[in-house]
Amino acid sequence: MILRLIAKLIISYGLFFGGFVYALERPEVEFGIYQFPSNAIPRIDGETIDWDEVPESYTIGTDQLIDDSGQYDQIDPKNLEVRVKVGWVKGMSRLYFLYEAYDDYWDFGQSGLKNDTFEIVVDGDLSGGPLIEKFRINHDVLSATDAYFTLHGTHAQNYHIFTPARDKSWTMLWGTQQWLKSLPYANAATVYDFRPGESGKLTLEFFITVFDHASPQGAAFSTQSVFQENQLIGLSWAIIDYDDAEKKSRAGFWNLSRSHTMYGKADELVAFRLKPIERTRGPDLRANWNFKVIDLKRRIIAFLDESEGQVTSWHWDFGDGTISTEQQPIHTYTSAGKYVVVLTVEGVSGSSRFSRVWDVAVP
Repeated sequence: MILRLIAKLIISYGLFFGGFVYALERPEVEFGIYQFPSNAIPRIDGETIDWDEVPESYTIGTDQLIDDSGQYDQIDPKNLEVRVKVGWVKGMSRLYFLYEAYDDYWDFGQSGLKNDTFEIVVDGDLSGGPLIEKFRINHDVLSATDAYFTLHGTHAQNYHIFTPARDKSWTMLWGTQQWLKSLPYANAATVYDFRPGESGKLTLEFFITVFDHASPQGAAFSTQSVFQENQLIGLSWAIIDYDDAEKKSRAGFWNLSRSHTMYGKADELVAFRLKPIERTRGPDLRANWNFKVIDLKRRIIAFLDESEGQVTSWHWDFGDGTISTEQQPIHTYTSAGKYVVVLTVEGVSGSSRFSRVWDVAVP
């Protein structure tokens, strides 16, 4: 447990990339995931207005994709053009996506897998390794069928998102954890006005919840990823573009990764960083804090500074007549009670105060 915690802390601060594709395949590339404020979480309705605040620098377009099947040197924008933005919200394990695409031939007339597809793979804790049964390393002791029910999608998840989905589920979640693609763990909305075989623009908006371990038995047996600012995660996607699925004509497998098998190998994904909130979105200085109980019987509480901005000093009022000027104090209460704790911070842009009423209670 201790070693796992240390590894997570190291990864969170971006100091460890062992086996991760960021160090191996695209060392010059790192994409950003925009942080939405908690009062501006995107509404999943297929409209783009919630995304207007996201700077253009977060857009990942067709210029970043390659056809790793070797059929085409580059995408013809008259055939296919895509724009993708990814967002997150502090305190949640969700990733929000806005996918906008123009295609000269949208193929979605069939009920099966052959459908224009936005395929994404995510590995929230950079655990790497195989995420589908095909790439398991213990062939001698684990059959493909058994691996599908025990290995597939447990530590990294693959979503085949149909663009658009007509008369079928919005995505094929590749694994047995079908609970992942429904509320409260996922939701999607699509806007388009074309029929199969026609050209046009599609807007897809959705969110998914990322799990370090996703059990086939359900969320109660699973572990959500814990997202922190500046943390790196593994993420990649591919656009599977059919020009006529019935004739098995595919116009390309356009991949953000440089490895075709990223769909089943999490260590072939791309580095994405969970960005801090943009300074234009909030005050230059905002006090905020949380706490952790160290020993409830002895009334020992650790206070955690989560203030935003450039802070130069901290002043804690623990509500029992004592104070501290440390950034992360540990305080022992001498009497039982429910306390109002106040943190006041100061910085070059002024001061800010934040209190919690009776959150801290000791017996």
